[in-house]
Amino acid sequence: MRVIFVPVADRPECSIALDTAFSLGKSVGANVIGCHIRPHRDSPVTLSLNMIWSDQSADEAEWQASAKPENDQQSQSAACELFKLLADRHGYKILRRPGVAPGAIWMEKTGSPNKVLSIMGPVADLLVISRPAKKGGRLSRLFLAAALLKSGRPVLIFPQKESPPIGRRICIAWNQSAEAARAVAAAMPLLVKAEKVFIASSGDEAQLGPKSSQLATYLSYWGVKSERISRRGKNESEEILEMYKSTESDLLVMGAYTRSRLRHLVFGGVTEHMLQHTSIPVFMLHA
Repeated sequence: MRVIFVPVADRPECSIALDTAFSLGKSVGANVIGCHIRPHRDSPVTLSLNMIWSDQSADEAEWQASAKPENDQQSQSAACELFKLLADRHGYKILRRPGVAPGAIWMEKTGSPNKVLSIMGPVADLLVISRPAKKGGRLSRLFLAAALLKSGRPVLIFPQKESPPIGRRICIAWNQSAEAARAVAAAMPLLVKAEKVFIASSGDEAQLGPKSSQLATYLSYWGVKSERISRRGKNESEEILEMYKSTESDLLVMGAYTRSRLRHLVFGGVTEHMLQHTSIPVFMLHA
């Protein structure tokens, strides 16, 4: 893991996301890129979001409608100062050019979260995003949706409030899917450093795909010792969360949208539950 990408605005939750990114970056030897994204100034469109995940055209309109030219420079400067403050606090030097040695790089982009994260996300190893507030936070939801659905990279979603350091005890939500397997592979730099790793499964393992025992064998090749736990499968979301809490884990690793996104919007799912109804740190990958 060499590149951690963090969208930055002058908001308290961004301070928490940056603090996490720099701590994690120092642990794995990664560069941290902070990026302030601002809308184009010439859009007259004004639409509102009524759903947690809107279609792309509504996302673009909402983002453009948020543009306030008179505040652009002030917001941009404050975001940059926040980034520099956190970089200095963690002993990161501000770099003008990328390098192998870990450093902090600041950039500013104009466009929507969809467009910018579609370009910058795929060339990062991890994106760190603050969890949107339960009330309001519509623009934050745009960033989260864009990071998960447009980057093709793992996304670390962090709570709005400060929490203990992550990565000491990691719980893997295992459902035999390709998305879950890719999330595990992407999280390997964290898993090999963890003190305890748990593989949590809900229900039987009759579907096609590796069983939890086979995942445990795979992890052992990396020198990762794991403990398997399971529940009956009556309510997958609640059971995964219960296993996460009972193991005193500090990070949940899981695939995102292992069914189609449309089915999740209609029927719900573990992804939506973890995003909307919990406040735990989650490492997700949808690819």
